[in-house]
Amino acid sequence: MISDLSLFDRLSAAPRAVFDALEARGDRVRFRVADTGETVTWRAYAEQIESYGHALLALGLRPGERAAVFGDNSVAWAAASLAVQAVGGVLVPIYGASTADQVEYIVNKAQIRVLFTDVAHASRLPAMLPTLGLDAPDTWEPLASLSRTRDPGAVRAAMDAIDLDRPGLMLFTSGTTGHPKGVPLTHRNVAVNGRDWLRSNAPALTLDAESDLLWLPMSHIFGFGELCLGNTLGFETTLCSPAQVLDQLPRVRPTVFMSVPSLWEKLARLVQDEAPSEVRARRLREATGGRLHFCLSGGAGLKQEVKIALREHGLLVLEGYGLTEASPTLTLNRLEAYRFDSVGQPLASVRVRLAADGEILAAGESIFAGYHEDPEATAAAFELADDGTRWLKTGDVGEWTEDGFLRIVDRKKDILVTSGGKNVPPQNIELRFQTDPVIQHLVVYGDGKPYLVAGVWVHPGAPEAAIADRIAAVNATLARHETIKRFVVVDVPLSVEAGLLTSTLKVRRKAVYERFRAQFEALYA
Repeated sequence: MISDLSLFDRLSAAPRAVFDALEARGDRVRFRVADTGETVTWRAYAEQIESYGHALLALGLRPGERAAVFGDNSVAWAAASLAVQAVGGVLVPIYGASTADQVEYIVNKAQIRVLFTDVAHASRLPAMLPTLGLDAPDTWEPLASLSRTRDPGAVRAAMDAIDLDRPGLMLFTSGTTGHPKGVPLTHRNVAVNGRDWLRSNAPALTLDAESDLLWLPMSHIFGFGELCLGNTLGFETTLCSPAQVLDQLPRVRPTVFMSVPSLWEKLARLVQDEAPSEVRARRLREATGGRLHFCLSGGAGLKQEVKIALREHGLLVLEGYGLTEASPTLTLNRLEAYRFDSVGQPLASVRVRLAADGEILAAGESIFAGYHEDPEATAAAFELADDGTRWLKTGDVGEWTEDGFLRIVDRKKDILVTSGGKNVPPQNIELRFQTDPVIQHLVVYGDGKPYLVAGVWVHPGAPEAAIADRIAAVNATLARHETIKRFVVVDVPLSVEAGLLTSTLKVRRKAVYERFRAQFEALYA
C-alpha cells in the first residue's frame, strides 16, 4: 500500500519517471519479453530512450513537431515513444494492425517528421519519410551514427525544458464517419489524469513491488497508460502478444493485470459452471497465477455478471470510464468504494455532469482543447456554459446512483465498442456497400461482442450467392478488427412505414437492432 500520496504531487512529462528513479532502480529488471526470455534493466531502458532521443535530435526534430511509432509492443516501442516526448516532440502512436491507407492518412494529417517502425510493418509505410528501426536499427537511418551527438546531455536537457502545456501525445480516434480525428493531449492533460489515477488507486498498490503482464497495445491510450504507470511505480513488466496472454498468466504470476472485457469474460467461464465453488476458485487461481490483487477493466463495458462471478471466486475486477479526449479516465471504481452496476466516481480533477438529455459532460485540466486541424469537429465536441466552461460531450448517456456513482445507460454516437476494446464506426464500413448492385442495405452489429457481424438486405431480384464474395472484398480493405466475420440475409424489408428507415431512406440503427436482434445474436452462437 502506498500511503504517501505526496509522491504524486509533482507534475512532469512521462519520460521523467524513468530517469528520476534510475539511481535506485538501475540494475533491476524493468522488462521481460515472453517470446525470447530477454530481460531489460531500467538502466538499459533509459540508455535506449536516450539513444533514440539523440537520433531524433540529429534528424532535426524540433519541439512541437510530430514523430510516429508504428508497430506492435516491444521494449524498443516503449523506448522510442518516450524518446519522442523526451526531446520535446509529439508522439503519434499508430496501431500495428492499421492498413497502408490508414498509416498514410495519419502520417500526412499529422505531418509526421520521423517514423519508427520494424521490418514486419515496413511494407505499409508511405514513401520517403525519415525512418528509424525498432528491430533492425540500421535498416533505415543509421541509428548508431545518428546517436553520436556532440552533447551527450542533450536529451536530458531537452527533457528539462519541456513545457507541460504543449502537446506531448496525439492519438487518432475513430470518427462516426470519414477519417479518424487527431486528439492532441498536452503533457499537463496526461500528468493531471495520471496523478488523480495514482491517488485513487494508491491503497491497492505497492511502490517497487508490483509485476504486470502487458499485452494491451501501447499504441492505444489504455496500453500506453499501463506502460507509464509501470515507469512511475517501478513495475517489473512482462511483454506478450494478445495470443499469448492466457498461457503467460500462470507462468508470469503477475500482481497487476489490466485488460479489455474479452479476457475477463474468458476467465469468468472458468467459474460459471456447476462444479463446487472451491474447485472453480482453484481453477481461477491456477489460470491467473494466484497472485493478482489489482485488476482493472477498460476499453469497453464489462458485464456485471462477469464482475460478480470473478469476485465470488476471489478476483475483484475494478472498472472505470473515459475516452481519449479526457486523457483518458473520467471515473473509477476504487478498492474501498466500488459498485458493479457502475463505472465509478469522478476523479479529483474532473467535473462530470449530465445534460438535459442525459449525455455525460466533462470538464477539467485533463480534457483536451480540440481536434487537430478540425475546428468543425472541435466545435461539435463541446458545450459552452454561461460561465465560460467548455464541457466535453462524451456521446454517452448516463445516470447517477443515489451514492454518487456513474452508470452508462446508452450511447448517443454511432460507434460500436467490441469486447476487445476496439472502437468501430459502423457507417465507415456500411458506406462501402452504398452503391453495391446486389446489397441494398448492410447493417453492422457488434457492440460489446468479440467481432463484428452484419445483417444484409438484397436488392429485389439480385442473386444472394454473390454476397459472401462482396463482403470478403470489402473486408480486404479493412483493419482486422473492422472486418465482418459472419452475416445473415434478412427477408423482412426495411421501410419508412415500419420505422426502420428515415424519410430520407437512412437506416434507423437502434430500431433495426431491436427488430432483428435475434438474427444478429444468432450469428454468435
